[in-house]
Amino acid sequence: MVKLTRIYTRGGDRGQTSLGDGRRVPKHDARVAAYGTVDEANAVIGLVRLHTVGQPEIDAMLARVQNDLFDLGADLCTPEAEDPPYPPLRILESQVDRLEAEIDAMNADLAPLTSFILPGGSPAAAHLHLARTVVRRAERLMTELAETEAINPAAVKYANRLSDHLFVLSRKLNADGAADVLWVPGANR
Repeated sequence: MVKLTRIYTRGGDRGQTSLGDGRRVPKHDARVAAYGTVDEANAVIGLVRLHTVGQPEIDAMLARVQNDLFDLGADLCTPEAEDPPYPPLRILESQVDRLEAEIDAMNADLAPLTSFILPGGSPAAAHLHLARTVVRRAERLMTELAETEAINPAAVKYANRLSDHLFVLSRKLNADGAADVLWVPGANR
């Protein structure tokens, strides 16, 4: 369990931070960029939750996602190692499976798409589109990191599936797709 007694440590004043294994790296390190972007996505989901009051099932779903995103951040901040002194927290396939089950359940009620969707509709849906794009950026940073360092394959899968989940949830919160804002190709020519 994490226990924070002091918020500032001054440890990063010279542009470095500690990874989960204690190693110091520059704050612009690819690993830090990846888990920092996951943190950014989590903050956007916090904004979405401001618009899901009165929808306890949706809010609970997003609360699980936020907790998973902290797990994902912990996974990414702890480099893979043989025989670590403490078992690191890793994203599991079961977390990906849960997202897939939720996507399938939500998608069952939605009309098929007839065009690409523009971010908008309800405030919750608009924020979900923002969260989705931040998750996609995190995924790109994770796959870039994976070219030079080992990372948990389930972590990349989770990010990939989460962006799909947030997209489908945005449609659900847009009156099951009825309030989606559709792209009209060439509409303003």
